[in-house]
Amino acid sequence: MPHATQRFAPYPVGRVYQLIEPGPVVLLATSRAGTPNVMTMSWHMMVEFTPPLIACIVSPGDHSFAALKATRDCVIAIPPVELAETVVGIGNCSGAHVDKFARFGLTALPAEKVAAPLIGECFANLECRVVDTRLVNRYSLFVLEVVAAWIDPKREAPRTIHHAGYGRFRVDGEEILIDSRMP
Repeated sequence: MPHATQRFAPYPVGRVYQLIEPGPVVLLATSRAGTPNVMTMSWHMMVEFTPPLIACIVSPGDHSFAALKATRDCVIAIPPVELAETVVGIGNCSGAHVDKFARFGLTALPAEKVAAPLIGECFANLECRVVDTRLVNRYSLFVLEVVAAWIDPKREAPRTIHHAGYGRFRVDGEEILIDSRMP
């Protein structure tokens, strides 16, 4: 039997994340002392259905880290592909120096259960509260509970972008249906 290294080529372990990115690039909105901020985030994953829990990485180097740690709430907004350049622009600057809502023409809308704003240009907004910080100091990993969710019913089948590393993105596309017993 041939050895695996005869069939496969080595791949840099530092780029593995490009193969396994779990979901769409999202915007994480926070608000601290009445000042909203937004960051681009692609390192997140669902960890539970009921209640809906999302784990996400927010680095201490991100301006949003201090706000999320202090306020313990945020909004995860899911942008459509039409906002791809805006999403990258948001990720390429810091809220410590720039009012990103103003710079990128985003509409901050009041949320129902958290202080962070919804983002009007996104097709879905998830109001979240931090429910677990045990892995923040070690891995910058926050566990969030979705406490309210909103979707724009006028947007049919919005397409999302997925980070593939180094300025490359994939756009979701064809939907297939396969019988499943999952809810």
